[in-house]
Amino acid sequence: MSSASALRSLRSVAVSSSRARLAAPKSGASKLQQLLVTGRAVTQCQRSFSVSARSFGEGASDVAVSSKLSEEIKYEQEAASADGAAEPDFIKEFKSKGVWTVVDNAGQDEITLTRKFGNESLRLMFSIADLQAEEDPAYEEDGAEAEDADADAEPSNTSPIRASLSITKSNGSGALNIDAVCQEGRFIVDNIAYYKDAQEGTELTAEADWKRRGLYLGPVFETLDTGVQEEFEKYLTERGVDDTLATFIPEYAEYKEQQEYVKWLSNVKTFIDL
Repeated sequence: MSSASALRSLRSVAVSSSRARLAAPKSGASKLQQLLVTGRAVTQCQRSFSVSARSFGEGASDVAVSSKLSEEIKYEQEAASADGAAEPDFIKEFKSKGVWTVVDNAGQDEITLTRKFGNESLRLMFSIADLQAEEDPAYEEDGAEAEDADADAEPSNTSPIRASLSITKSNGSGALNIDAVCQEGRFIVDNIAYYKDAQEGTELTAEADWKRRGLYLGPVFETLDTGVQEEFEKYLTERGVDDTLATFIPEYAEYKEQQEYVKWLSNVKTFIDL
């Protein structure tokens, strides 16, 4: 029951009670009995209003927020249905090759790819947090002339995704950590770090991260001799860290972000509706 309805009910009860008292004969019920009857009616109405208010949440905006969330969920679900299968073809094709295993935990913003290469174990991690929002209007206005000049050029990937690759060996204690960026269908290596202790180089704990901060992590990759850079790029390509993977990672990040977004909408709506 809304506030207006409650007030109308209270007024109705008050008017009815007044009329009853005016119409009642002097020899009828006592004033005390009449007051008790009127009080019970008002209390019952107030209790009904209180229950109705709680059923819609504690705030006046709850219903409106819930409604908008429902609209957004419906829109996203319809868009997903229009796209077809629950799992896109590019993911099925990637998995069918049997090279990399995708480890994707619901509710987490990081995705892990793992594989074996001889006596080596490779683990590549990336996050959907790196996805950038669409360019803001101010940027688009400032760059209008540049866009017109490059109108015939192919669109570039505006959302570079950082990737962290670790390589360990079953017959060794060390580890290599390669920091790179997936952009425009290729890997751009930033840094290659070596750790004598494989656990120290690959463990995902705050303590291990703190220990790594004080270590020398090697030079910036682009400052290395050109020949060294080229050979190391071949080293990575041989292990499946290639242009195909660099194209897959941003696509999967967008797919993952969309899945988490729909779950977020549903979770928030459920909370609002409680």
